[in-house]
Amino acid sequence: MDASRNEPGTESMLSCRRKSNYDPKTGIYHSLIQLEGSHKIPTTANLDTATFVLSQFPSIDQSDMKVAVIDSATNRRLTYRELRRSIHSLAAGLYQRFGVRKGDVIFVLSSNSIIYPTICLAILLVGGVLTTSNPINTESEITKQVLDSGAKLAIAAPDAMHKLLSTGIPTIVTTRDPLNTNEVSVEELIDSCESMELPENKQTQSDTAAILYSSGTTGTSKGVILTHGNLISTITLLKWAAETTSAKDDIFLCFIPMFHIYGLVFFGLGLLCANTTTVLMNRFELQAMLEAIQTHKVNNIPSVPPVILAMVKYNGGGYDLSSLKSVGSGAAPLSKHVASRFREKFPWVDLKPGYGLTESCGAAAFFVSSEEAIARSAASGGLFPSFSAKVVDFESGIAQPPYSAGEIWLKGPTVMKGYLGNEAATSATIVSDGWLRTGDLGYFDEDGYLFIVDRIKELIKHNGYQVAPAELEAILLNHPHILDAAVIPLEDEDAGEVPMAYVVRATGSELGEDQVMQFVAGQVAPYKKIKRVAFINEIPKSAAGKILRKDLMAQS
Repeated sequence: MDASRNEPGTESMLSCRRKSNYDPKTGIYHSLIQLEGSHKIPTTANLDTATFVLSQFPSIDQSDMKVAVIDSATNRRLTYRELRRSIHSLAAGLYQRFGVRKGDVIFVLSSNSIIYPTICLAILLVGGVLTTSNPINTESEITKQVLDSGAKLAIAAPDAMHKLLSTGIPTIVTTRDPLNTNEVSVEELIDSCESMELPENKQTQSDTAAILYSSGTTGTSKGVILTHGNLISTITLLKWAAETTSAKDDIFLCFIPMFHIYGLVFFGLGLLCANTTTVLMNRFELQAMLEAIQTHKVNNIPSVPPVILAMVKYNGGGYDLSSLKSVGSGAAPLSKHVASRFREKFPWVDLKPGYGLTESCGAAAFFVSSEEAIARSAASGGLFPSFSAKVVDFESGIAQPPYSAGEIWLKGPTVMKGYLGNEAATSATIVSDGWLRTGDLGYFDEDGYLFIVDRIKELIKHNGYQVAPAELEAILLNHPHILDAAVIPLEDEDAGEVPMAYVVRATGSELGEDQVMQFVAGQVAPYKKIKRVAFINEIPKSAAGKILRKDLMAQS
């Protein structure tokens, strides 16, 4: 399968991106960047994530002044000194009062809060295994994860506590409730356990640090086992990237949920190692985000495609966004059309997509510079240092050269240990010699940039052709009367499957089904034409912005 070329021959402004570093003998693409000196990934065996992160904090004399986290709603601030103290105190409380020991799984059920990084790092420091969940999940979904992960203890936000009652698991509430003195809160443990002893941590990089559950956008969610070595490797890469791109002194904005790998490795762990300041939002809301940028002079936003699309389509005004320097995009593919419109609307902002998945601990590909991202506007960047990749044809199993598409296989220090209690899924995903099959269809160009076409499982099979929903969604989003869209396969007796579109119309629009189909038909080959359209108020998406196609397919 040959991929259409994307501006071939464009010279990157960085010499490290001038060749793909593709080895035709092995079919392997190698990272074009080598880490040096203090940026190298630690190889010390007896090292855990929390100890590593804390070792990167500012020195004691500087940590009083440096702000780590700001609550955007209350303006409450935590310095690095306060954060260090709260992590140690909570870890001691978990050890002494709740008997948490090495390997005990702790279930965290909360949206973003100023104490979320404290909770995660305290669990890891005491030797616990972190597992997180979206608080809007149903009680049955939460119960299933508690049982599957083998959690011994839970830490939950007050408004999510009731979803844990049927599990019978002991639970600590995140914040004090003055009306319920029987509950033990994280805040109470931090205040009361500062002087308690915390025994020496004897964890290794090969020990399990977290069990994070994949979003299950096309099927059942699975528990991804990540080691301390996985997390330390990702954190080291993020710190290197922040320092390389001069983002170390930036003020970051976080609305990405920290129960997701993207939010966890960036804001719960990684950026703390770069000693940055993060303005934290409980959840995403467009005008609240714009207000936070203006108030706190935010420079850098790791983001997701739905938020970037919302910024493009926002027609309000009155916000000063001049401080904004960089917006990243991850968790789902960003269409070339949306990227182009963003750059037109915010020409002073660097837009840099990236690529990763829970199974690779959030890391795989990124852009070093905005010049690279503009030159390859449909790409997801080049491989992170220490990574290798193959593009494997799913029929022949043969590794493909540049511009030929296939399944992306990854190898690197961040690749997961496996799926919890699921040997069949693990062996199907991590194959010979440690290669991770991503399930993503893509290709590399001649300069080593990665292009993601779509999820292989989501391709629509039409009369022997394969249609990528993401391609059709990008076209739909270019219509002035369409706010959002998703494309799914619809069973067809003659063709096998045909594309069906779910569309969110702009307010007041009377856009009809025929108009949508004609708009797309004029821009695609006959086999890619939309055959049915349904209008919907909102496209269902995961917390990280991925379209939940299985929910739409259940409606069709």
